[in-house]
Amino acid sequence: MPRRQYPASWLIQPLQEDHDRASFSCGNVSLDRYLKEQAGQDLRRGCATPFVLVTEPGSRAILGYYTLSSYGIDTGELPADIAKKLPRYPLIPATLLGRLAVDLRHHGQGIGEFLLLDSLRRALVQASKIAAAAVIVDSIDERAARFYRHFGFTAFPTAPGRPFLLRKTVADLFGDE
Repeated sequence: MPRRQYPASWLIQPLQEDHDRASFSCGNVSLDRYLKEQAGQDLRRGCATPFVLVTEPGSRAILGYYTLSSYGIDTGELPADIAKKLPRYPLIPATLLGRLAVDLRHHGQGIGEFLLLDSLRRALVQASKIAAAAVIVDSIDERAARFYRHFGFTAFPTAPGRPFLLRKTVADLFGDE
């Protein structure tokens, strides 16, 4: 997986009321609207946890964001070679990376990769506490799907816009297994 050097001051935090959501624009209306209108509600209701990237502690400007939540994979949706290695439960626990977006003013700085790596690390740490066999993503469009494929995600045979990485692959990425 590609990795580059990132500014040491970059900080990812859970979304807070004082983060400047109004100024964020990634160029995708639904991702912008989500951050501005829905993210806080999802956090309060326990449906998803939004995380934002800021330039330094105390900064309110959001460079990018992602969301994580619990998910269940129907084992019938998995490729056969992967499904046969997993328990025969009706649903396999997973972590859903539901949204990931970078502000247009900060494209080309490696923020998408930085957010993805942070989300995978966070999902891996959480999976050691509450089981999750994979990280699933929602690709909002073909460009997003290419981004995830670039990082080794595999598409479900029945849902190409929802690629995944197995927990072991994520652990190997960080040298945790």
